[in-house]
Amino acid sequence: MPGATSVSGIELGLWRAVEVFRVLALVYAAVMVWLHQGGMTRPWLAWLTLLALAAWAVAAVARRARSVRVVVVEVGLVCAAILITRLVHPAGDIEAGATTIPAMYAAAPVAAAAVVRGLRGGVLAAAAVTVANLVEVVRPTGATIYNSLLLVLAAACLGICTDLGRRSQAALAEAMRVRARAAERERLARVVHDGVLQTLSYIHRRGAQLGGEAAELGGLAAESERALRRLVTTLPQLEPGAGAAPGATQGARVGLDLDLRPALASLAGPGVEVALPASGVVVPEARGRELVAAVRACLDNVRLHAGPSARAWVLLEDLGGRVEVTVRDDGCGIAPGRLQEAAAQGRLGVASSVRGRIADLGGAVTYRGGPGRGTTWWAPPPTAPVRCGGAWPPGPTCWCWTSRCPA
Repeated sequence: MPGATSVSGIELGLWRAVEVFRVLALVYAAVMVWLHQGGMTRPWLAWLTLLALAAWAVAAVARRARSVRVVVVEVGLVCAAILITRLVHPAGDIEAGATTIPAMYAAAPVAAAAVVRGLRGGVLAAAAVTVANLVEVVRPTGATIYNSLLLVLAAACLGICTDLGRRSQAALAEAMRVRARAAERERLARVVHDGVLQTLSYIHRRGAQLGGEAAELGGLAAESERALRRLVTTLPQLEPGAGAAPGATQGARVGLDLDLRPALASLAGPGVEVALPASGVVVPEARGRELVAAVRACLDNVRLHAGPSARAWVLLEDLGGRVEVTVRDDGCGIAPGRLQEAAAQGRLGVASSVRGRIADLGGAVTYRGGPGRGTTWWAPPPTAPVRCGGAWPPGPTCWCWTSRCPA
């Protein structure tokens, strides 16, 4: 038998349908031979032909033979079986429209050709079988022409469906690759912002304060910061969180847990107070690290933008069905439009390090407030949270950040 090829996706389902059709069509052909063998001149030849077709079908199914060569051989076998009908039935019966030996099985290689080569392959196979039918009957009847047209139309429809399915599957695979690349770029942008960009920004400000050669060094740091921001922001990116399906981050590294208490306690320091529950708050490690990183980004914003005397408070609450982390500060708030302006300038503190991380966890950060009125960030919980690990509560997870201006 010709070599077999492996298939996947939509083709696999279509091939299974073809294999089932082979069996049913062979059963129908055997029944037709059984019913009409009394009027045949060589019934043994009809049974021998069916046996050959059955052996081929069994071998094709057993070896998962799904290549072009397999289809070509099967089309040849079916055409030969159709022509052998002239040696089995009397001429009068053939002219009267006697059923050919393969009967419905003649459509099996046509369907297989449509699955392998789409519209073109299906129509070519149907044309070959139609020619064999016309040669066998000599004088085509209305039924012969009607059945031939149905065969060609069925082959065309199945071929078109196969072609569309292949294109859709290829487009989906490409979209998934693009989203995966965008998600990785967004993750790297967060890492760059949380480390390199913050350091360069600090060197720039400190150098300007010290003056002299330090100011020159700060200017170089500012140029490097701007260049790095352009590099990060000009990379093609999706909307925050679009690079991964909701809950994708929390599904990583299933089985490893993280207690949020020590992770958040490490953020305490001058100007930052952390309030924690008495018992452990255990979440999947990947999800917990992203949550802690988002809180750290909030504290960085407080340190850099809320004012030199601003203080921050972090509160961790285990509410049984959910976990809430609240970050508050007594800074000066955020001016209207400042977040959009910062995102346009390539500043990723809120757009990526906060919003992006929470979006990857399945939430969506919303914003309220302004100068003198305080600032509130709230990430609503995902509608269908994924449960990862035995210690993770089945309820949703919520994160919020509140910034209040002093009275």
